[in-house]
Amino acid sequence: MSFNTFGKIFRFTTWGESHGPAIGCVIDGCPPNIPISEKEIQKDMDKRRPGQSKFTTQRKESDKVNILSGLFQGKTTGTPISIIIHNEDKRSRDYETIKNKFRPGHADFTYFKKYGIRDFRGGGRQSARETACRVAAGAVAKIILKKLLGPKFNIIGAVTQLGLMSCDKDNWKNSEIRKNPFFCPDKKSVKSWEKYLLAVRKSGSSCGAIIEIRASGVPVGLGAPIYSKLDSDISAALMSINAVKGVNIGAGMNSAFLSGEENDEIRNKSGKVNFKSNNAGGILGGISSGQNIVASFAVKPTSSILTNRETINKAGKNTKISVKGRHDPCVGIRAVPIGEAMLSCVLLDHYLLNRAQCG
Repeated sequence: MSFNTFGKIFRFTTWGESHGPAIGCVIDGCPPNIPISEKEIQKDMDKRRPGQSKFTTQRKESDKVNILSGLFQGKTTGTPISIIIHNEDKRSRDYETIKNKFRPGHADFTYFKKYGIRDFRGGGRQSARETACRVAAGAVAKIILKKLLGPKFNIIGAVTQLGLMSCDKDNWKNSEIRKNPFFCPDKKSVKSWEKYLLAVRKSGSSCGAIIEIRASGVPVGLGAPIYSKLDSDISAALMSINAVKGVNIGAGMNSAFLSGEENDEIRNKSGKVNFKSNNAGGILGGISSGQNIVASFAVKPTSSILTNRETINKAGKNTKISVKGRHDPCVGIRAVPIGEAMLSCVLLDHYLLNRAQCG
């Protein structure tokens, strides 16, 4: 299986399977002399960790990170950083009844057809369990970016739509996002979301979600105008997350409904460049404009549901499938820290690329 590495200068390679003994990543391209600790990385890992509420899978994983290399006296040495995360709560027997069947909407079918073999225990390598490694790499990238760009730099993500339920983004408050189990930025939406998702879970089904990631304090000039546009690399990063089926940068697909007058106007105020709006999502011609980077992505409903569905088995015969075990009624909730991590990795990669070319 190829293509397990992401990035150009700041790169990470993930390894491991959902029900294997451990998962992990190797991060390369880190600048030296950056103070990093396992405790700092763990903060982001805890945001993604399963089993924290009744609205996520009840698989219990501490997701404790152990750094094996790349640090000396608490600072990066410029050598590869190797991180391991042990799997602690595997229940492989839950998958025995579906090991020869393909879940509708899941990679089971395509993975088996491509490789002729698949680890059916939790999805193996195709499981969203792999994303814990991305969060670890993203936490490292975020620490380095804050060191390089200063305190004005920040990345934060939130769920802005849960299935059929949207929130009012005019009520967005960063302080509210970590106060509820949905990463919802609008306090007024939380109770209705709770009622909605409990009904979805009780019915044995699942729902999708939309996640929005915002990065502030990003300098002008990141990205290249042709084949390494900042927005194309962000889109690729977010599309690589399990279950993601669509990405918007700024107004995204809604740009088709805008008029020419709604392109972001520019003014000079006391020697400082200001934009009157941000429909472009902080990126013009593939290069960051200095505005907030705004990206959103859509996550499809979880494939592992209790509802009986039609499918085929490995022999190609028609059958039905119902998936028991511990699964998220909405995988989009725990995708928030993953989106933050992938955006962090892309921004650090492009910062280092820009510094290499332009100084």
